[in-house]
Amino acid sequence: MLSGGNMQKVVVARECEHNPDILIAEQPTRGVDVGAAHIIHKKIVQLCEQGSSVLLVSADLAEILKLSDVLAVMYEGEIVAFFESAEGLNEEKLGLYMLGIEKHTPEQIRKAVN
Repeated sequence: MLSGGNMQKVVVARECEHNPDILIAEQPTRGVDVGAAHIIHKKIVQLCEQGSSVLLVSADLAEILKLSDVLAVMYEGEIVAFFESAEGLNEEKLGLYMLGIEKHTPEQIRKAVN
């Protein structure tokens, strides 16, 4: 009988235990307290430092900006922007892409992905 936050920490610990080559983390800190979120973020960074690739899917823009090296933004099921670095990005700018107001050209996206 664990609380939701403790259950989430157990799942993160279990999935990270064997240093996976790839980890898909969808909403890894949704519904957990600040302390648990910090522990989860720390573990994700640690995995990256050890050579794992992490695909972070999150609606928490602060979390994305804090943890991401490379960012892809989707709108209506399509990638509308690709950033090789989170440097210089903010929640407002990402929001414009998430709402479909701003888009990179297909050529920009292809160039960044290749």
